[in-house]
Amino acid sequence: MKSEIGCVIMASGLAKRFGSNKLLAEFDRKPLLCRAFAVTEGLHRVVVTRSTEVQALCEKYGIPVLHHAHPLRSDTVRLGLECLLPRFPAMSGCVFLPGDQPLLTRKTLCGMVSAFCAEPDRKSQIFRLCEPQSGTPGSPVLFGADYFSELLHLPDGRGGNAVARAHPGSVCLVSARNDAELRDVDTREDLNQLRQLTNR
Repeated sequence: MKSEIGCVIMASGLAKRFGSNKLLAEFDRKPLLCRAFAVTEGLHRVVVTRSTEVQALCEKYGIPVLHHAHPLRSDTVRLGLECLLPRFPAMSGCVFLPGDQPLLTRKTLCGMVSAFCAEPDRKSQIFRLCEPQSGTPGSPVLFGADYFSELLHLPDGRGGNAVARAHPGSVCLVSARNDAELRDVDTREDLNQLRQLTNR
């Protein structure tokens, strides 16, 4: 994928409804979070987490990781960008990807990144994955560099959605291959349903 694109893998949730750390639950014979590692290969990426177990998993696979103790969603966004920008100041955009969407494919993410990079004014664009039939927007979201300042100064507890909603004319929806690519895991039932879809 394009080297000018960053990626913050968001892995700071407490998974209260799941009952344990969902990102370490088995999916396709590996921890769930490993699916995010696979689809984001080639991007300038960092995993942002509050979990020492997730930190250890990232270190095992050689994935850059930032461990923190801040409580808010806005902290995860800010810390991820603050980590990437000094290392890759020429980034024209950054993907924000939840770590719990195991059916998102590399082909879909690469397609979104390639479409973004083909835009002459990409730094002012926001690309967002959506359901193919309904057009309902979801994650991941790719923000052009013009929005980095807003993402670094989100209101407490707010995520990148606040920035996307503030600039509706700049949002370009990209269809996923199927609705399942946008499904995340909140409960063990969610995980079992996604396993059944893939026989994993």
